[in-house]
Amino acid sequence: MSTATAGPARLTVLVCDDDPMIRDALCDVLREEPDLEVVAVARDADEAIALAARHAPAIAVLDVRMPGGGAHAARGIRKRSPGTRILTFSAYTDIGAREEMRRAGVTEYLLKGVPNTEIVAAVRRVGHSGPAA
Repeated sequence: MSTATAGPARLTVLVCDDDPMIRDALCDVLREEPDLEVVAVARDADEAIALAARHAPAIAVLDVRMPGGGAHAARGIRKRSPGTRILTFSAYTDIGAREEMRRAGVTEYLLKGVPNTEIVAAVRRVGHSGPAA
């Protein structure tokens, strides 16, 4: 019988973006981290909601302006997977989009183009902040 103990649980991540290049790059960055596990990838809001319900990831990384809408996805994820924390990854800086996403339950708002180290740090920060309220 082995006395070895398992390491800390990996943070599970759902990646949601309609741009295949962004989606693939984000997945590649997150998969390089030993404590992060991409469990599903979505192209639109409805797929994001369904995958969150199926996988109950610790974190969902959402694009604000994906088909179906990032706010719709955030509200649906909060309803179907209430423990999932939500991080928005967007090219848009306008206050209205930020406020809409905050009201929809987004924990943190990151701008596309930030260094990969900042993306990884934000995913960890959101994931370790405990279950969604």
